Amino acid sequence: MASLQLDAVFKSFGDAEIIKGVDLEVKDGEFVVFVGPSGCGKSTLLRLIAGLDKVSGGHIRIGGNDVQALSPGERGIAMVFQSYALYPHMTVRENLSFGLQNFKLSKEVIEAKVLEAVRMLAMEPYLERRPRDLSGGQRQRVAIGRAIVRDPQVFLFDEPLSNLDAALRVQTRAEITRLHQRLKATMIYVTHDQVEAMTMADRIAVLNAGKLEQFGTPEELFMHPANRFVARFIGSPSMNVFPAKLKSGGATAEIEAADFGTLTLPVDAGDLPSGTALEIGIRPQHLRPTEGAGAAYTVSYAESIGTETYVYGNMAGTSDEIILHIPDHRKFVPGQVISVAVDPSLVHVFRADTGVTLPARP
Repeated sequence: MASLQLDAVFKSFGDAEIIKGVDLEVKDGEFVVFVGPSGCGKSTLLRLIAGLDKVSGGHIRIGGNDVQALSPGERGIAMVFQSYALYPHMTVRENLSFGLQNFKLSKEVIEAKVLEAVRMLAMEPYLERRPRDLSGGQRQRVAIGRAIVRDPQVFLFDEPLSNLDAALRVQTRAEITRLHQRLKATMIYVTHDQVEAMTMADRIAVLNAGKLEQFGTPEELFMHPANRFVARFIGSPSMNVFPAKLKSGGATAEIEAADFGTLTLPVDAGDLPSGTALEIGIRPQHLRPTEGAGAAYTVSYAESIGTETYVYGNMAGTSDEIILHIPDHRKFVPGQVISVAVDPSLVHVFRADTGVTLPARP
């Protein structure tokens, strides 16, 4: 296995700049997920690593070696695509062994690699079946097995679960995670699903419009987002955001938010002047109903799944829908007005003009 390094990688198609100077280092054996909305450039970045597209600027290094001049087959990578791309006329055994024949390996070595792959993926009973006789999840496992037998330096996954139903996605997600633990392989995984990213990754690269917004562990991105985009993209349901302004800085900042009055928050406002436009962010699970004093919240409707309740409604200070996430079963009536409160230590503060997060006080 090997490390992967991207140095100021750019990619343009004509006048359209798709990847805008990405710097990234993936450690040997690390599981890294590229996540972001549709069109953010995550699949393009994966294709650049694979050598399927050429970079417009910058360098890509695998195992410390610059691979710019190497073809996809020479880079020591194996890729699993969104579509299974299996040969329909071949059995599972033949699909797994076909690519190895080009390496002039002996039949004994090829057979050993195939049997090891199917053992890892619990596909032994299906070796003589053709793709049409397999379920979607089994076909995807064959596609993953085809990558395993090549023994690559880096595995690349391009949204491999998007064609599966919800139950199979959860099952296959767990299988890929266990596979990574067994192989201790370097894996790059692309998805638009931030739940997949949070549950699978050692570290997550959040992309937006071709730029790397933040690269860190799931906990770092959730607890310490670099900006409003990351804060709202990571976490489900999305973070609630309210307009606010700075009253005063100092050891703690006093911030005026229409719904919550003046909040004293442990953030560093630096030399921002009083009156600077800000925004505060509160995750749905941190905005809680209270019997005491709090901000007025009008319920539109609620969804309960027995173990938790999601409440959708409005507050006077913003026109956006505000969501509460309550970790038990609760009943609410449309039009009901309740009070909600928040722990100041759980409030995120962003500059309204740039979206950058104000740093927390040490």
